[in-house]
Amino acid sequence: MTSTARHVALGVTLVVAAAMLWGTTGTVQASSSGLVAPVWIGALRMAVAAIFFWIMLAGQAGARTRAHGLTQGASPVAALLAAGLAMAVYNLAFFAGVRATGVGIGTAICIGSGPLWASLLQTLIMRRAPGRRWWLGTLVSVAGALWLLLYGANSAPSSMVGIALCLLAGASYAAFALVNKVLVSHGEPLAVTARVFTIAALIAIPAAALHAGAPVIIARDLALIAFLGLLATGVAYWLFAAGLRHLSGATAVTLALAEPLTAFVLAVALLDEPLGAPAVLGMAVLLLGLMIVVRDESRE
Repeated sequence: MTSTARHVALGVTLVVAAAMLWGTTGTVQASSSGLVAPVWIGALRMAVAAIFFWIMLAGQAGARTRAHGLTQGASPVAALLAAGLAMAVYNLAFFAGVRATGVGIGTAICIGSGPLWASLLQTLIMRRAPGRRWWLGTLVSVAGALWLLLYGANSAPSSMVGIALCLLAGASYAAFALVNKVLVSHGEPLAVTARVFTIAALIAIPAAALHAGAPVIIARDLALIAFLGLLATGVAYWLFAAGLRHLSGATAVTLALAEPLTAFVLAVALLDEPLGAPAVLGMAVLLLGLMIVVRDESRE
């Protein structure tokens, strides 16, 4: 295996592992009490993740030295603010959009549009258009993900505002991935992610308070938020940032489509949701598309 192939394999492993952790979010949220507003769950999990990153950073030998380069020059600082804003908007728009459109359809719009937004932004901002094989793999993956997420949906979306919010969430996530790709080239991924999530939490918490008032949190929901913040957000985005060092931003966003695959498998295994032939077909198409994208990244 060549050095390039090893780098790609490592990047793919890290990003897919992150996506699998993200895929636990829906199953975990299904066990909540329902007392905490969704926007508060999104805001608080970012705050918990930020604390996690700073604790990890404090215990990392030489972290101060490696992180120092992030504060030098206007471009990295501007990129940090942009990534934090994109992450905050993603969380708030996603939860609000899903509430308006329904979980299946809202998630499908958000996740399905993410790779397309990423390719558009990468072309416009970085002047690097994905190749034909990337487009083939991405479109196949998106088709499989949409089929998987929409399988079993009983109604069409009725809120244009909700659809717009889900599209905004997809665009914000893609923007975060591309800007984060720039940031991890300037500093260590853990230092980058700690700063980005601190900014995101500082934006999202006041926004959640304005939208939903003070949160009501019981012990059950506290444990849920701790899991989402530490594992499904903290560890997951740490892995994602590390994987971005070895992959293009557009490819990383496409590989994140492993998230709905994980979510569906967990729903079948733990929530007793039915597994039919259409769902198996959707998973197979999704995996085929991801294999095409990975092969294209290796060739690049």
